Amino acid sequence: MQKKLENKTSTSPNEIEGKYLTFSLAGEEYGIGILQVKEIIGMMPITSVPRTPNFVKGVINLRGKVIPVIDLRLRFSIAESEYTERTCIIVVEITANYGEMVIGIVVDSVSEVLNIKGENIEDSPSFGTSLDSEYILGMAKLDSGVKILLDIDKVLTSDEMSIIDKVKQP
Repeated sequence: MQKKLENKTSTSPNEIEGKYLTFSLAGEEYGIGILQVKEIIGMMPITSVPRTPNFVKGVINLRGKVIPVIDLRLRFSIAESEYTERTCIIVVEITANYGEMVIGIVVDSVSEVLNIKGENIEDSPSFGTSLDSEYILGMAKLDSGVKILLDIDKVLTSDEMSIIDKVKQP
């Protein structure tokens, strides 16, 4: 799939073109590679886990498996909002330093699956060194607007991943 690279500028748009599941957070559109999406489920009761970062909502029991759930709004420092009938959990498989992990991410709503061509993708804008945008693969320019393409493997730091991995331990 995508290459693991030291810096973003060496990732060409052709390397990240493909099918993306798009979703909304606070009125902005994002996309994640469809191959990492396992399923989309409606909101369900989340069991909170004490002493975790505020963006870790807790865990769910999905067909007998304990899945950690994070709220992407809170992870991106966007104001928390009430969950609606459109709020859902996207279950994704991410690659951590120590292997694969399945987590749920809470989003405002799921939009559609888009096939995004390389010529429609630009590098993410440079915001200077004070802003970590390593998790942004690029910006997809479409008729419907700009979609922020996420590298879901990099949305969480390795320290956060180890905390989340511990959350699902019995």
